Amino acid sequence: MTAAPDTDPSPEPMAAPEPARRGGSIVLVLLVAGGIVAAAVALMTIGRAQAQPYILGLLALLAMVGLFNLFAFAAGIVRFADRATDDPVKGRIADQAYDGLAVTDSSGHVVYSNAAYLVLTGAAGAQDVRPVERVFIGNPDVSEAVFRLLKAAREGKRQQEEVRIAGQDGEHGRWLRMRVRPLGQSRREAKYAVWSIADITRDRERQEDVFQELQHAIEYLDHAPCGFFSVNPAGDIVYVNATLANWLDHDLAEIGSGGLKLTDIVSGDGAALLTSIVAVPGEVKTEVFDIDLRMRGGKTMPARLYHKLAFGADGVPGASRTLVINRARDERADPQRAAEVRFMRFFDHTPMAIATVDRGGVVVRANARYAKLAQGLSGDGVAAKSIFRAVSGRDRHLLIAAINQAAEGQGDIAPVEVMLDGPKERWGQFFVTAVEEDERETEAAIVYLLETTERRALENQINQSQKMDMVGQLAGGIAHDFNNVLSAIMMANDFLLNAHKPTDPSFQDIMQIKQNATRAATLVRQLLAFSRRQTLRPQVLDLGDALSDLTMLLRRLIGEKVKLDLVHGRDLWPVKVDVSQFEQVIVNLAVNARDAMADGGKLTVKTANVTSVEAAQLAYKGMPAADYVRIDISDTGTGIPADIVDKIFEPFFSTKEVGKGTGLGLSTVYGIVKQTGGFIYVDSEAGQGTSFHIFLPRHHPELETAPEAHVVNGVANGAAREAPAETRPRTDLTGQGTILLVEDEEGLRSLNARGLRSRGYSVIEASNGVEALEALEEKNGAVDLVVSDVVMPEMDGPTLLKAMRGRNPDLKIIFVSGYAEDAFEKSLPENQQFAFLPKPFTLSQLVAAVKETMAPS
Repeated sequence: MTAAPDTDPSPEPMAAPEPARRGGSIVLVLLVAGGIVAAAVALMTIGRAQAQPYILGLLALLAMVGLFNLFAFAAGIVRFADRATDDPVKGRIADQAYDGLAVTDSSGHVVYSNAAYLVLTGAAGAQDVRPVERVFIGNPDVSEAVFRLLKAAREGKRQQEEVRIAGQDGEHGRWLRMRVRPLGQSRREAKYAVWSIADITRDRERQEDVFQELQHAIEYLDHAPCGFFSVNPAGDIVYVNATLANWLDHDLAEIGSGGLKLTDIVSGDGAALLTSIVAVPGEVKTEVFDIDLRMRGGKTMPARLYHKLAFGADGVPGASRTLVINRARDERADPQRAAEVRFMRFFDHTPMAIATVDRGGVVVRANARYAKLAQGLSGDGVAAKSIFRAVSGRDRHLLIAAINQAAEGQGDIAPVEVMLDGPKERWGQFFVTAVEEDERETEAAIVYLLETTERRALENQINQSQKMDMVGQLAGGIAHDFNNVLSAIMMANDFLLNAHKPTDPSFQDIMQIKQNATRAATLVRQLLAFSRRQTLRPQVLDLGDALSDLTMLLRRLIGEKVKLDLVHGRDLWPVKVDVSQFEQVIVNLAVNARDAMADGGKLTVKTANVTSVEAAQLAYKGMPAADYVRIDISDTGTGIPADIVDKIFEPFFSTKEVGKGTGLGLSTVYGIVKQTGGFIYVDSEAGQGTSFHIFLPRHHPELETAPEAHVVNGVANGAAREAPAETRPRTDLTGQGTILLVEDEEGLRSLNARGLRSRGYSVIEASNGVEALEALEEKNGAVDLVVSDVVMPEMDGPTLLKAMRGRNPDLKIIFVSGYAEDAFEKSLPENQQFAFLPKPFTLSQLVAAVKETMAPS
């Protein structure tokens, strides 16, 4: 069935079929009442006997009429009048409405329809009215929409559909808007559905006209000789015309699908210029920028942007409107404009932030780098408006003074390095120059800003490293000289002990000298540990087992007030460290933690593996990405103040009272960890406790090559490092043979020679390497052993070794030094064998080393 032809519903609508209504009359009611009253009066005038039959008959008549009305009302024949439903105004509104209205019951039958409905559905009269589904049955363009409407009507829901009805005999089609809703909310009203049909053909035609005009406008904009784009406040590009997309070699369809950012099409820091406009609520601003746009392939294109931005009443910016002029053509057409383009490119792409300011510091013009820097300093954009707001308040006067000098026309203004304003510590160096005199009314100075945050951090790191190295060299030199002095003291003390019996009154004084000399030797070893010049005997170690062995010692050291908690990581990697030195590191840190928790607390020692990926994420300065075993030693003590945390590893620095610490504990820890190849860092906050983080490199047994030990007659050079002779059972330390003793310290040399002669050896003394060679020639090489210092004038120990081994390859030699063995081992030729005895040493240690080295292999 085809739809009815398009008919204008504006003429007078046809009357809808409805039952005739009878108007009520008050006169009729009065007449009936008057008649009843008259009958009652007439009956009262006659006697009771004569009136009784008439009264009964009248009552029977009234009863019959009342009973008849009750049955009629129950059957629906008679109903009480409702003034609201009989309101002629409301009835005319529905009847004369331009939209077609119809009401259907639960069976789909039309119980009411207005005149417009008859016209729109093509009904000839009231008897021809049909529901919507029967009107458009068989029309494939409408059937799906009608089905959805019927479904909504059955479910008591609202539904709206817009359909197009094809015209007949070449007539234009028309558009209809069909709606359905329930009549009301009650159960009875919900059975009825209200249908409305409206002809929206003219509205559709107007929309199509507007759409066509919009299409033409978009086509004009797309093919305009200039580019155009729009960016929302989030930085997303919401529109780009075809001209700009072609310039940038982007697919217009891909841009329309989203995902393209402003930073994707603007080169360098140019995007910061567009987002640096200071918000002014309710205003519309238009700025002109000369920047480079980035093509999809990475090339750049110079362009001038007319950037229009509107701000709402709350200061929030809306989407921008930006016109783009391609300036690449100017380079070929106009040399002057080409020069301008080159200058603007230089101005925007320089690594320096540049801005021109007036006397009050207000930024007149700025390049992209300054705009980006200003945004990073303050989120409210004040730094982009005033250059003084880019500087911290404490240093702001320095920049103000420099700009005032430029405003007065002064030249050669010294650079100003100040702290920048912002949440993080940042530094910048300002270079201020004056402008031409005729331009000073608007621009007082040109300011160049170079951020120096990273440079200062690197300088501080280098200075700290150099300071620690210099202190280490000083400490190592002092330790060397102290070892010579202590060696003489300890050797002379041994002679005194041998000459006095324990019952001698002065024996206790001699023992006191020995104890203090030993204590001094311990301090010197700590200095050597800090300077990383001590002799280490590393061995492969499982940190979990080593810390477990230290548990009892640590508990005794920290006392009962401090709780010790050891947390071992699973499957710890092996490390290669000197066991005694590693124990010293843990003990020193534990003692410091105990002292920081005078009222008690908790000491936690935690171990874990750290992969190279995890190490890189930690980003500790100076620590390369590699596999480490991590030891964290944390306490809940008083913490370390921020102003001294960088000094805690320096030797002799201590916060303890005089006499309660040497200040060498943490410096020793630092030196041991560094000499082992590890790293140590500290995190602390006053009142919140301290955590030391030690990273020891993972040991790979498969990559280890067997070291070539320096051996004389099969004895390793570690023999001289055995426990002192006093702690072992007495052995025979006498011997025979000729020993060449080379020592530049005369007093120490004479004492060592005296001690060796007392044990039966023949000693030849020499003050340096040259004298030692001459003595060797005089004896024709008849020397059994050479005991030589390492650091001597004219000829040092390693040079002496080369010369002597050239004459006698089998000559045995013991080096003694206040420095560590590693300090001079690199200066020796490869595969040289020697023994080593570190200073200071006792007489028994010297004699034991000599006898063990001279023993036949």
